[in-house]
Amino acid sequence: MSLLEIKDLHVTYGSGASAVPAVRGVGLTVDAGSKLGIAGESGCGKSTLALALLRLLPASARLSGEILLDGEDVLTMKWGRLRAVRWAGASIVFQGAMHSLNAVHRIGEQIAEPLLVHGRGTPGAARRRAGELLEQVGLPAARAEAYPHELSGGQRQRVMIAMALACEPRLIVADEPTTALDVMIQAQILRLIEQLVASDDISLLMISHDLAVLADTCDRLAVMYAGRVVEEGPAREVYDAAAHPYGRALSAAFPRIGDATSRRAPRGLPGDPPDPSALPGGCAFHPRCPVALDSCAEDDQELRGAGTDRRAACVHVGAAVEA
Repeated sequence: MSLLEIKDLHVTYGSGASAVPAVRGVGLTVDAGSKLGIAGESGCGKSTLALALLRLLPASARLSGEILLDGEDVLTMKWGRLRAVRWAGASIVFQGAMHSLNAVHRIGEQIAEPLLVHGRGTPGAARRRAGELLEQVGLPAARAEAYPHELSGGQRQRVMIAMALACEPRLIVADEPTTALDVMIQAQILRLIEQLVASDDISLLMISHDLAVLADTCDRLAVMYAGRVVEEGPAREVYDAAAHPYGRALSAAFPRIGDATSRRAPRGLPGDPPDPSALPGGCAFHPRCPVALDSCAEDDQELRGAGTDRRAACVHVGAAVEA
């Protein structure tokens, strides 16, 4: 059963001649208890998509399409209903915990706040629950008295996860949850998220630029480029054998243990993703694509079948093409 359905979602900043399309016709599904990863370089629309799920975008953003959470369209919810859904129905773990936590309030107060806002117990009960949540994410309950600056980066990220779990949501959106953490702490945080999602039967939508992380953490993987999903399928299959040349380039950018060739000569892509305000014609990826045809500059590509339970938006899908 689908917990989250995103249908033809468009997000545009500004209007008229200055309009900037950040998300262009995205359609994705997250089943109850499943884990979906979204990958792509900076500027591909991943974080805009995450913020759109709970209408956390600035007033300059214009949205169309549908975001169905348990069958209810988030985009048409009245303010009172939306307020009830945030934290309790779905919650977000933002990147950069130091910027997301309030520097002048203790950790325990900040974890307890969503519980009190949603009427889940007395202040005393909320404080006790905050201590339980800290222990659940591997921190002593006594750390509830600490201020954010007194914690390490990994500890602050654990606090953000505790806050996200406070009201027992059915969906957690993790937007680059391990950004700026060293590899050991990153591994600990990812294991923690996996364990909590599995033990509490929570659905997860995780955003990262790192395909390897998503392949190890998620069931399915969607690759975004220039505001669109260009490939989607089982996470390990997309990582090991992407059907879209952009997915192959992202995967090849990370050296693989035991693979001497990738370790000595990791590959990447020249250039940068296009400016959303000046997208190229045809397939947006064609200026950087190593296998582009002349027609790619004119003809945009829609997602089409690329194998069992897989889709990709490339003219070469179905043909044996080596990058």
